[in-house]
Amino acid sequence: MLAFEHFALNVTDPKAISDWYCTHLKMKKVLENDTPPFMTFLADSTNRVVVELYYQPSKPITDFSKEHQLTFHFAFETPNAQADKARLLEAGATFIEQQQPGEGTHLVMLRDPWGLPLQLCQRAKKLV
Repeated sequence: MLAFEHFALNVTDPKAISDWYCTHLKMKKVLENDTPPFMTFLADSTNRVVVELYYQPSKPITDFSKEHQLTFHFAFETPNAQADKARLLEAGATFIEQQQPGEGTHLVMLRDPWGLPLQLCQRAKKLV
């Protein structure tokens, strides 16, 4: 049986990004390397999803601030998208758009301070 372990992104400042995600999105560092390429593995609050951030300057680094948010985005489940939106904007995120496609569902698209798209998902019915 195969199970999803993690996905990885080559970013310019993995330490700062991981610190921000831990502080503001309740992620936690499960493995961190303080020497290049600064591999840092972050788990979400459920330990179901892990992202690896690292810096490999000799390899392509996507500038997500120039990519449409539907090309790639982190999506976080929240019970209160409006409150989390305000809190994250205060912490340096920027607003892109929001939708309320149905009763009890509120989707907010932001960018973190490095331009990575970040979606807040308040759903009437959880995906899983």
